[in-house]
Amino acid sequence: MGFAHFIAQSDFVGKSLLAVLVVMSAISWTLIVVKGLGQLLRTRRSEKFLLFFWNARSLDEVGAEIGTHGVQEPFAHLTAHAINAQAHHARYGAAKLEEAGTAQDFVTRTIKKVLDEETTRLENGLTWLATIGATAPFVGLFGTVWGVYHALVAIGMSGSGTLDKVAGPVGEALIMTGIGLAVAIPAVMAYNAITRSNRVLNAKLDAFAFELMTFLSMGSPLADAAKSGSDNVRTMPGKLTPAARGA
Repeated sequence: MGFAHFIAQSDFVGKSLLAVLVVMSAISWTLIVVKGLGQLLRTRRSEKFLLFFWNARSLDEVGAEIGTHGVQEPFAHLTAHAINAQAHHARYGAAKLEEAGTAQDFVTRTIKKVLDEETTRLENGLTWLATIGATAPFVGLFGTVWGVYHALVAIGMSGSGTLDKVAGPVGEALIMTGIGLAVAIPAVMAYNAITRSNRVLNAKLDAFAFELMTFLSMGSPLADAAKSGSDNVRTMPGKLTPAARGA
C-alpha cells in the first residue's frame, strides 16, 4: 500500500487529476522563481539608477546614461519616456491629438501611461498564481472523493468490509488532498509576497513620478526647487534625500 499502489489502481480520471496538479505545481514554481529573481534584479538596478539620477548634474547626463546602458528597470523607463516626451513637445509642439495641451500636460499623460504599463507588467503572471492557489485544493479534494468512491465500490463488490480492507484504499485516496494542498500553499504565499512587493514598488514609482514631474517643470534639481518655496515635494524613504540628489 502506498502512493505507487494508489497510482497503479487509479483509473483515467484519477491519473488525469494528478497530472493536472503536477502541471499546476510546475507553472506555480516557474512563476515563483522567475518573478522572485526578476524582483531581486529589478530592485538592485533601481537602486543603482536612482543613486545616479539624484547625483546627475543635468537631464542630458541622465539621458546619456540611459542611452548608454538602456532601460533596465521601471525608474529608468519612466525617466526616459518623460525626458523624450518633453523634448518631443518642445521640438514639434502639439502636432497630433494625443499631444494636445501644454508641454506639462503632455509629459503628465506620458508619465501616467508609463505607470500603467509598469503596473500591468508587474502583475503579469499573478493571475495564474491566484488561480492555482484557489483551485488546487479542490482538484485534490475531487481526486480524493473519486478515489474513495471507487475504493468503497471495490470493497463492496469483494464482500469484505473489515477495517483493514477499508483503511488502506481510503488512506491512499487522501493522498490527493495532500498533493492539492502542497501545490496551493506555495502559490498563495508567493502571490501575497509578490503582491505586497509590487504595491511597495508602485508607491515608490508614484513618489518618483511626482518628483520627476516637478524637476522637469522647474528645470532645476529638487533641492534647489525646495529652497525657492516648493514645500510639497515628497521624497522616497532612504533614496531621495536632498543630500543624495546633489546640486
